[in-house]
Amino acid sequence: MKIAIVANDSIESQTVKEKFESLIKESALTIDQMHPEVVISIGGDGTFLSAFHQYKDQLDSVCFAGVHTGHLGFYTDWRDYQLEELIEDLQNDDSRAANYPLIEVEVSYSDGKETGKFLGLNECIIKRNDRTLVADVYIKDELFEHFRGDGLSVATPTGSTGYNKSVGGAVIHPRVNVLQMTEIASINNRVFRTLGSPLVIPSDEWITVQVEPADDYFISLDQLNIPQAGLKEIRYRIADERIQFTGSRHTLFWQRVKDAFIEEYKD
Repeated sequence: MKIAIVANDSIESQTVKEKFESLIKESALTIDQMHPEVVISIGGDGTFLSAFHQYKDQLDSVCFAGVHTGHLGFYTDWRDYQLEELIEDLQNDDSRAANYPLIEVEVSYSDGKETGKFLGLNECIIKRNDRTLVADVYIKDELFEHFRGDGLSVATPTGSTGYNKSVGGAVIHPRVNVLQMTEIASINNRVFRTLGSPLVIPSDEWITVQVEPADDYFISLDQLNIPQAGLKEIRYRIADERIQFTGSRHTLFWQRVKDAFIEEYKD
């Protein structure tokens, strides 16, 4: 089995990476950073997102596992003192423990330049830097609402536990193949009206957000910033691709939610 390793720059993560590489050399596994079968992230959820984006073009042939070296990570199943167990698990288990839906984001521009398509694991957020976001929201190409507020978040089920949750969105199990749109501080008065509630969209529908001409939009997809100059509209849908996880320790989703948000953290 070919393994790639993505670690953050912290001293602890780099130390764990060196130890893990030594253990791999003593095993039947090999290191292949270009064309791996399994990608191991070492760090936290931010490192895992970086690993996903680094290998998102190989999703049909690669799966992921995570080692966390700090606070408990939502995507990371292994601790830094369990590397030997992880090696054994990888050698003995070639099954895919779970697979999760992804978001496809298509960005169109008013100047006619080429449309950009992006793939995300968690969520896509659109805001304006210092002004209210004004946008028309369409569902399956039919106008749903005229939005005014700080911004909009469109999240996958796994992304529902991130920024989406902090702005009042629901936590959704990743077996439910949907997107969730959550308003960020929407304006609701006698002049401006929006739904004001999170919206869950099935996999055979899509969301389109058309915006006013401006050059001060801020669009983020996971940890990435999307070019926004001349932005015309953004279309969100469930991607055809999915992310796959491996390993026997990939726990049940609700247990992960409980561990991340309810149980007191113990090192």
